[in-house]
Amino acid sequence: MKVTETPLSGAKVIEPDVFGDHRGFFLESWNAQRYAEHGLPERFVQSNLSRSKKNVLRGLHFQQPQAQGKLVYVLEGAVFDVAVDIRHGSPTFGQWHGVTLSADNFRQFYVPEGFAHGFCVLSDSALFAYHCTQAYAPQYDAGILWNDPDIGIQWPIEHPLLSEKDRQLPRLADISIDKLPAMHP
Repeated sequence: MKVTETPLSGAKVIEPDVFGDHRGFFLESWNAQRYAEHGLPERFVQSNLSRSKKNVLRGLHFQQPQAQGKLVYVLEGAVFDVAVDIRHGSPTFGQWHGVTLSADNFRQFYVPEGFAHGFCVLSDSALFAYHCTQAYAPQYDAGILWNDPDIGIQWPIEHPLLSEKDRQLPRLADISIDKLPAMHP
């Protein structure tokens, strides 16, 4: 397993060892001890699965309080996945990192608690899995506008398909600091 740190503290790209032959492949998609050795959480409390069609963009979502860390990966298709550091007090506050995840590259992306998360679908459709460190709490559901110019995410699609909710999200600068997670030492 190869784990690559990103420029955003805590966000990591994981490339599991894949063992393949003429019959197919095998990989270990989660091992608490092995992942903990790389600073990833040892416990997830909720697992989600979504299917989306080409050009769907979901995000940028976060939950505060009860922030969720997410281990995400793609079972079918391909997505461009993004994490945005929204921890006030963080040296990388407002910065983003993106990675292409696909059923072909087997990559996983760990988006830590205190980050907003989103993705767009690059293939005809995508089956997207994520394991969360906290359960979904609708009363704490929040988000940031996908194309916030202050963040400047370079999405690889021109005309995303968005939910009405995601169209109405505020810019990061318009969210009160007390509604954002704090940077923990």
